[in-house]
Amino acid sequence: MTTDFGRTASDYARHRAGFPDAFFERLFADGSVRKGDVVLDLGTGTGTVARGLAVRGCEVTGLDHSAPLLAQAAEMDRAAGVQVKQVRARVENAEFAAASFDAITAGQCWHWFDRPRTAALVRKWLRPGGRLLIAHFDWVPLAGNMVQDTERLILAYNPAWTLHSGSGLYPAWLKDVAEAGFGDLRTYSFDLDVPYSHVDWRGRIRASAGVGATLDEAKVVRFDAELADMLAAHHAAEPMAVPHRVWVLSAIAPGPLV
Repeated sequence: MTTDFGRTASDYARHRAGFPDAFFERLFADGSVRKGDVVLDLGTGTGTVARGLAVRGCEVTGLDHSAPLLAQAAEMDRAAGVQVKQVRARVENAEFAAASFDAITAGQCWHWFDRPRTAALVRKWLRPGGRLLIAHFDWVPLAGNMVQDTERLILAYNPAWTLHSGSGLYPAWLKDVAEAGFGDLRTYSFDLDVPYSHVDWRGRIRASAGVGATLDEAKVVRFDAELADMLAAHHAAEPMAVPHRVWVLSAIAPGPLV
């Protein structure tokens, strides 16, 4: 199945709130990103990472190949009172001048790329000493919780879906950036609960790779109805406290290639 988040752009914008404030606070507190930095956000989608950085004083370019997602991002940027330059292209085909950026971010998207090629491009586009930040903000399935029950339902409709049963940790990404020549690799994670009503959780799941981005419309409708019934029967209390994990890999670009 082809994954196309543009098919679910409306739910994506409304129900995928993006990284929490604590993520951005950590980036600025530890100096990973500074006010005034020139930043490229890969796979920007509806722009949650790009917008969060722009609000905090960075000059941001958002890169994505999906016109519907970029349209949602532009609308949300206007509402937030910020400007993010948009470039529509696949990361692997994008063109930027060498040493153009102080930082490059990839939020919830590294797994969608040709990772070796992307790591090499990021190294080229970063200024020497610039920082690559790969980050994830994942729900955490635990025995009997609403996440595990939801993932089982997704698999019933979409057995080919592979992004389930995750820990929210991505050790393979360290190999990607180390082999591309990055140094000072550091990782950290922290957990927090995100409150969701049943309606919002259903929207969040419709906007996922396993549902709205891959299934046909009729299947999405049937899935959504069954998810509503499951939540009412087994997780009736609202709002639900949905466990999430933020994970960040930080790496520094070396000097110029020779």
